Amino acid sequence: MKILHTADWHLGHRLHDQSQFEEQNLFLNWIENYIITQKIEVLLISGDIFDSGSPSNQSLEMYYSFLVKLNTTCCKSIIITGGNHDSPGTLNAPKHILNALSIKVVGKATEHIEDEIFKLDINSEELIIAAVPYLRDGDIRRAVAGESFEDLTDKYKKALINHYESAAEECKKININNAPVIAMGHLFATGGSVSDSEQNIYVGTLGHIGANDFPTYFDYVALGHLHRPQIIGGNEKIQYSGSPNILSFSEVNYDKKIKVLSTENNKITTIDDVILPNFREFYRLSGTIQECMNLFPTIISNSFGLTPWVEIVLKEDHTINTDDLKKEAEKYSFEILKISLKNQRKQKGIEELLKETKSIKELNPTEVFKLKCEEMNFDLQENPQIWDAFNEILQSVKNQ
Repeated sequence: MKILHTADWHLGHRLHDQSQFEEQNLFLNWIENYIITQKIEVLLISGDIFDSGSPSNQSLEMYYSFLVKLNTTCCKSIIITGGNHDSPGTLNAPKHILNALSIKVVGKATEHIEDEIFKLDINSEELIIAAVPYLRDGDIRRAVAGESFEDLTDKYKKALINHYESAAEECKKININNAPVIAMGHLFATGGSVSDSEQNIYVGTLGHIGANDFPTYFDYVALGHLHRPQIIGGNEKIQYSGSPNILSFSEVNYDKKIKVLSTENNKITTIDDVILPNFREFYRLSGTIQECMNLFPTIISNSFGLTPWVEIVLKEDHTINTDDLKKEAEKYSFEILKISLKNQRKQKGIEELLKETKSIKELNPTEVFKLKCEEMNFDLQENPQIWDAFNEILQSVKNQ
């Protein structure tokens, strides 16, 4: 049996207000063809199908059209779990119709854990899937009035671990033939393997569980949430597939991937990385105005033909006029999405920043967080995972 693990499609995503519909549509066409040519029988999508809880009609049409097309292929089973960007209601609404097409959807934590467990039987081979979605604090435990943030994070982590342990126990009950067992998840897991160019993501401890916290009964854990493909804690059995498309210029320096697993004789025999093509070319230029303009002739498209997108970080010690740079760019077939000046503003203390706004007592948590990032000269647009993590923590606190 061949199984494909992917996640974090973020259909409907816009980068610097530019629609990414074209490259997302190219990805869906590519993966459909890959499923057919490589004879993939099971497709696992571990959350964040959509970028918004209220996806556009265009995004919904892409999603449903893709699923219907797969119905005529060798892919016999599709399992989809909700992510933190997804609306459980949107995902779950057509689940009974999709079930008729062998598509299982778990948009949020279910009341009964057995409703997240699926036993597949394809060509006389069995596979057990624990389809665990993004677990919101309110879905898996009861908050206690007056509990501290430390208590909240500790209890939430324990509730996450308990949910996976319950899922593993439920899998054992139905796994009479010792079939391979795969768990899905959409969360932060500590111990990710990252390159020097990417910072580890540590925002408090809310929702963080490590490789050792997953039950060893699972033969593979198919994760979503982090956009960089990675193995957790050096354990090949626990992996993030990453997002298939570049969603930020901070993602341009590493390959986008899907994970493909093969099973034989009730064992997972291989776990392979499949590098995805760049459906659109992204470039980050850094230097003086003249140095960046000298690089313009090197910016080219690829066989998919989409206009390359460019970010420019200017290293200048003073305020400058970028009109010449923009005029020069008009001679070429690319689009500049963002121009920024490195260290363009001196670092300010939050007190100084507040003088330009209002009393901190009048600010909401989001405004305070943005001010703190500004104080530290930290670009949230370049680190969307940090913004997502902050909102995840904020929502959990609000649900107390």
